[in-house]
Amino acid sequence: MTLTPVAELTPMDTAGRLGRLRDRLGDAGVDGLVVTSLTNIRYLSGFTGSAGMLLVLPGATVLVTDGRYGTQAPEQIAAAGVDARCEVAPAPDQRAVAAGLVGSTAARLGLEAAHVSWARQRAFAETWWPDVELVATVGVVEELRKVKDPGELARLAGAAAIADRALAAVRPMLAEGPREIDFAHALDAEMRRLGAAGPSFETIVASGPNGAMPHHRPGARRIERGEPVVIDFGALLDGYCSDMTRTVWDGPLADPVLRRAVEVVAESQAAGVAAVSAGVAAADVDRACREVIAAAGWADAFVHGTGHGVGLDIHEAPSVAASSGDTLAPGHVVTVEPGVYLPGIGGVRIEDTVVVTDEGCTPLTSTAKDLP
Repeated sequence: MTLTPVAELTPMDTAGRLGRLRDRLGDAGVDGLVVTSLTNIRYLSGFTGSAGMLLVLPGATVLVTDGRYGTQAPEQIAAAGVDARCEVAPAPDQRAVAAGLVGSTAARLGLEAAHVSWARQRAFAETWWPDVELVATVGVVEELRKVKDPGELARLAGAAAIADRALAAVRPMLAEGPREIDFAHALDAEMRRLGAAGPSFETIVASGPNGAMPHHRPGARRIERGEPVVIDFGALLDGYCSDMTRTVWDGPLADPVLRRAVEVVAESQAAGVAAVSAGVAAADVDRACREVIAAAGWADAFVHGTGHGVGLDIHEAPSVAASSGDTLAPGHVVTVEPGVYLPGIGGVRIEDTVVVTDEGCTPLTSTAKDLP
């Protein structure tokens, strides 16, 4: 399989996102929105810098940033085809710039509650926009981000393909009994060699009893023959993440308890993937996975939710958990990753990332699952 260069991937519809956002502002009870999440700024404008705010106002959209991005910001906005302009000012002067932009155009200005600290909210209310009613909003942009356009799906698929190929390339190292950390570094380096900007999160390599810790950090422990190794990792391609977990081993799987755990988790994961479809409550996907593990007597050993959305963030909406209120829709991209964790013995987790369709789902991750 030949990996597609980023420049040849399906273009994204970045330019159309601001219009869809404006259509939602009335429901949020605001006239304009101050976007401070850098991920949301990138989604709406194409700007990838580390500092800035996007003012989505009734008559204009303006990115306010500093001099480091005086060239980059307008170039990226223009490349994305977004109808917005840039205002560049040193950080101490940005308050006056932002105050002048808002002026009397917005009586009720939304803030992203999940991304604004208490101190910053106080500053906005007292010195930036003292004459404007500031309104806390939740998930206005994130709701748009749930449904991926074809360009986003192409990047997610490309990131997943890089991860699949990287694991295939480094897996033979297991026969050498490497340290967890060395295997993780080799996997990360191979993803970069294949075109990833880097890993989409800190790679997890958890061998033997370390597998009982869902987010174990790889260390100096050597991977032994015949013991399961939980490998949870992903690639980052043009800002988009992949996420996959495989539980693998070299030689015969020695421990009968863990052998059974592999069988149960594989059945649970298959049940969860089969449950994914448009119109299905995300909590029902979690239930499908959990029922299989509970029937095997390990209900208390499945200690996390079944999955999460994947996109510009490695964890984003929708949530796939017992507590989730989300309903799956076409274009949602979610993980299905049940696990069993047995302290002092080890653990098993198997995960795929899938695209929700009207008929079910399409997996993006394709590495075969090991079975005893």
